[in-house]
Amino acid sequence: MSSLEPASPSRPAYDWPAILKDLAGTAVVSMLLMVPIVAYKSVITQYSLVLEARWGMVFAILAIIVAARLMLHLFVWNRAPAASPVAVQSGPAKQSLTDRIGPWVFPTLVAFAILLPVLSGFDRRSIDLGIYILTYVMLAWGLNIVVGLAGLLDLGYVAFYAVGAYAYALLSTIYFPLWFGEGAVPWAFYITLPVAGLLAALWGVILGFPVLRLRGDYLAIVTLAFGEIIRLVLINWFSFTNGPQGITVPKATFFGLPFTAGPGGFADFFGIEHNRIYYFVFLYYVILALALLTYFVTNRLRRLPIGRAWEALREDEIACRSLGINTTNTKLTAFAIGAMFGGFAGSFFAARQGFVSPESFVFIESAIILAIVVLGGLGSQIGIVFAAIAIMGSFELFRELTVFQDYLPEGTDPVHFRMLAVGLAMVLMMRFRPRGFVTRRQPTVFLKQRKAVSGDLVKEGHG
Repeated sequence: MSSLEPASPSRPAYDWPAILKDLAGTAVVSMLLMVPIVAYKSVITQYSLVLEARWGMVFAILAIIVAARLMLHLFVWNRAPAASPVAVQSGPAKQSLTDRIGPWVFPTLVAFAILLPVLSGFDRRSIDLGIYILTYVMLAWGLNIVVGLAGLLDLGYVAFYAVGAYAYALLSTIYFPLWFGEGAVPWAFYITLPVAGLLAALWGVILGFPVLRLRGDYLAIVTLAFGEIIRLVLINWFSFTNGPQGITVPKATFFGLPFTAGPGGFADFFGIEHNRIYYFVFLYYVILALALLTYFVTNRLRRLPIGRAWEALREDEIACRSLGINTTNTKLTAFAIGAMFGGFAGSFFAARQGFVSPESFVFIESAIILAIVVLGGLGSQIGIVFAAIAIMGSFELFRELTVFQDYLPEGTDPVHFRMLAVGLAMVLMMRFRPRGFVTRRQPTVFLKQRKAVSGDLVKEGHG
């Protein structure tokens, strides 16, 4: 039995002078920002370029901002403390809802992912969206090793993505035909996949050496510079990478069987009618297998000594070094293994697209992958899945908002607001759930007491 005795709620005392001062400051700052951006719009006429005033829109936006700020003061920041009930509970504690449903979340997600092509009726658009999301899930799981487990801020992760993509592009179009003949080209994806991962891991080690003594903002600047260096090399080394024109590469095959309508193709080999959807279903299950491989390898590594060293490095590098852990090897393995999975994803991306160019590996890709890791919860594998679905799914959702085209100002495309909406969602998440979607992580190692045969309590370590 339990009894609850709620305390009497107290009404909040609002500091109105301070609130009005804050609202006035908000209005001034908002006006300073909106006058050059919103107040005037350049319009090209037949003879000249004129500025069209839009002060009505400025004051409408200003009113919304001030009203939202006032609501925050009244209902969020100056909210009365909740009544704290005094609970007297007897008997064993009940298991929380999170503990009850937690073990079933991942198997449910995997089962849904496996059945997605069937559940969607083999709809190409749904399968394409699944491939798109799973690619970023795999990239975020790879970056999670560096950022979430080892605590090393990496803003240049897209460089390893690019290394994997260009490894497949160059090997499949130049070197494999030169070394093994044209017969090796249909098998290029399967041969290049591990090679791309190893090359990306090598570049991860190369990046790791300059940052061994860096942390925080300095580490972020160096990794950001590394990502930009790789992109600029791809653009300017024209004789090797074909520069901004990119490289057209052969697409992935089903173990040497191309997805073509002619003889010797996938449909002809299995005696079925040719359908382009088979190719997308095949790609979907390939990226699903690669993503699950990343998940299981990462979880296994967390339980090994190297995974525990990563988490110790994340918590306190000085204490980690004091315990005798080799921080040099710990950082290098984090960069190398995280980069390896980025290389796998890059090789898949090139085989799926059939074309690679430097424009696919800009800084915003690194920022999006890092945002998925942070919003999902640092170190949380399941949280990353939810964050990837929310962010990448919202990007596609804005493509469906053309129905609002008639209600927006002329020349405004709803797709242009997708980064604004995602940025606003991230701000709200950092305000109300700063640790991400999933804030609870299962400990890698814990001590558990068990009764021995003799009845004594023995402490045993479990991984």
